[in-house]
Amino acid sequence: MKYATSLIFALCLAAAGFAQNPYIAPAGASEQAGGIAVSDPRTMLAVDLTVECDATVCGPYARYAQKYLGVRAPLTDKRSYAVKSAAIALIDPAEHLRARQPEAPTVRVVAHAAADEEFARIQPDKTDMLTPSLEDAARNAANTIFSLRRHRLELITGEAGEHVFGEGLAAALNEIARLEQSYLELFLGKRTVSTETRRFTVMPQVEKKQYILCRFNESQGLLPDNDLAGDIVLLQIEPSGDTASAVEASAKETLTMNCRVADPATCTVICGGREYGRTVLPVFEFGRTIKVALPRRK
Repeated sequence: MKYATSLIFALCLAAAGFAQNPYIAPAGASEQAGGIAVSDPRTMLAVDLTVECDATVCGPYARYAQKYLGVRAPLTDKRSYAVKSAAIALIDPAEHLRARQPEAPTVRVVAHAAADEEFARIQPDKTDMLTPSLEDAARNAANTIFSLRRHRLELITGEAGEHVFGEGLAAALNEIARLEQSYLELFLGKRTVSTETRRFTVMPQVEKKQYILCRFNESQGLLPDNDLAGDIVLLQIEPSGDTASAVEASAKETLTMNCRVADPATCTVICGGREYGRTVLPVFEFGRTIKVALPRRK
C-alpha cells in the first residue's frame, strides 16, 4: 500500500513538471526516493472554432419596398454562415484544461423591434369595416414612416414647440426611432447575427500531420467530419525538427534518466484553402527521447 501511494505521488510530480515546462517531461519508469515514477508524455490540443451566422427574415411588405420607399429589400428568407477565427491551445494533463473555455454564444440583433421572433403588429383602423389589401397596408405603413421622419425633423428644428428639450426631447426621439425601425422591418425584414464557438480535441499521432476536425458549409454551418456536403476543416501540424536541448547528458554520464523533448510544431487551422488560426505549440509525438544527468549525491 505504501509502495502504491509513492507511485501515485511520483506520477503527480511528473505531471506537475510538465505543467511547469511543456517542452520536456520525464519518460518511462525511473526509481526515485519516494518510489517508482512512470511517465508517458502526450500532447492534447484544443481547437476552438468560432462561426458566425447571418440570418435574414423577409418582411411581409418586402415586395412593395421599391415602390413606396425606393429601396430594394430581400424577398426570401436566407441564412449564411462564415468561419471567423480559430484558436489552438494545449490541454494540460495535470490541470486537465489549460486552454481557455470557449466563448459563450452571442446574438447581435442588427434590426430590432419589440420582439426578435416576430414583426410589429399594425393596429387596424377600427372606424373602417373593410380589411385593407396587402398593398394598401404597405402604403399606409410607408406613409407612417414618412410621418415619423417629419415629426422627428420638427422636434430637432424646434418647429414642434419650444417646450420640448432636454431628456424629454431625447426620449421622444428614441421612441420615434423605435417606431420607425418597427415599420421599416415590415419592408426590409429582420436581420440577426450570432456567433458560436465549438471546441474540438485532438491527440496527435506519430507520423500523422493532418486531422479533419469537421466540415463547413456556408448554408448549414459546421457539419460532422463524414458529411460530404461541406468543406474540410483541417488541423495541420508541421514539426520544426528542432529538438535540441541544453540539458541532454553526455555519453560519459552514468546516472541519468530518460526525458522526452517536444518539437515546437506549427499548428494551423485551414478551411476552404484559407487559414483561420496559427500558433506554435510543443508536440511530444514529433519530439525525441534524451538522457538527462541526475545530480550526484554527496
